[in-house]
Amino acid sequence: MKVLCLGHAAYDITIPLDEYPIENTKNRVDNRVECGGGPASNAAYLLGKWGIDVWFAGVVGDDEYGNTIKQEFESVNVNTDFLEISPNHRTTSSFIVANKSNGTRTILTYRKDDMEMNELKLNFKPDVILIDGQEYELSKQVLNEYKDAISIIDAGRPTPEIIELSKMVNHLACSKEFAEEVTGITIDYNNNQTIIDLYTKMEEIFKNNVVITLETKGCLYSIDGKIKIMPSIKVKAVDSTGAGDIFHGAFTYGIVKQLDFEKTLKISNIAGALSVTRIGGRNSVFSIKEMKEAYNGFE
Repeated sequence: MKVLCLGHAAYDITIPLDEYPIENTKNRVDNRVECGGGPASNAAYLLGKWGIDVWFAGVVGDDEYGNTIKQEFESVNVNTDFLEISPNHRTTSSFIVANKSNGTRTILTYRKDDMEMNELKLNFKPDVILIDGQEYELSKQVLNEYKDAISIIDAGRPTPEIIELSKMVNHLACSKEFAEEVTGITIDYNNNQTIIDLYTKMEEIFKNNVVITLETKGCLYSIDGKIKIMPSIKVKAVDSTGAGDIFHGAFTYGIVKQLDFEKTLKISNIAGALSVTRIGGRNSVFSIKEMKEAYNGFE
């Protein structure tokens, strides 16, 4: 099966610290980690590393960062025919402070508002499409042109555009924060009714297969008419950058491989959880061999 990942590509510069810095202080650091990033971009990288036939479509600048992203893709056999190298823009940059004491990260991203792909004319028919909403018009174009493809969205910010795209796909995979903001319902893990109400309202709004990531709690989903939580695994987190992207990449892998749905979610949970044990989003994509060691039912 052929996969198209369409959306955001960035270059991440991560500074790992033992604790979050105090405001208005100077801090000397002894390490920085650099690699490509972005939701659809990280997912494409995982799929290529895991042996899937995958293309990435997005835009980067004609600069050192853009060239590094292209080289990273090609190192894991991601097809870059539709990676647009723009001479008019600088590659999107993300500056990340990773608090190793608790695994949280603070991200500052710079991307010009007018940075968009000019066009997208595919020379193949994708079987699976993963979008993150960054390229709004082109995402609509591709979803309308390839209606037979299995479509997935990694829904991040609940903007009107991303909400619209989320209604056009077969699988909506989003964060707890996205779901809470869209529904107006806050999850209380001590009150199961809030979980049921939130998930039910998401299904009513989007009318597709909804998966909601819950960070350390795992993910929320429905199967055979039952709303359930697939628990994650316990790890020592040092950097949560890209964990959601990696979850979505692994989810797409399971769809491509036509795995049992709950097995797909288990693999996605494990891949996302393991990723927070390493610094840097793309560096946190574990190999197939490592995944098999973590989950002996991995396919």
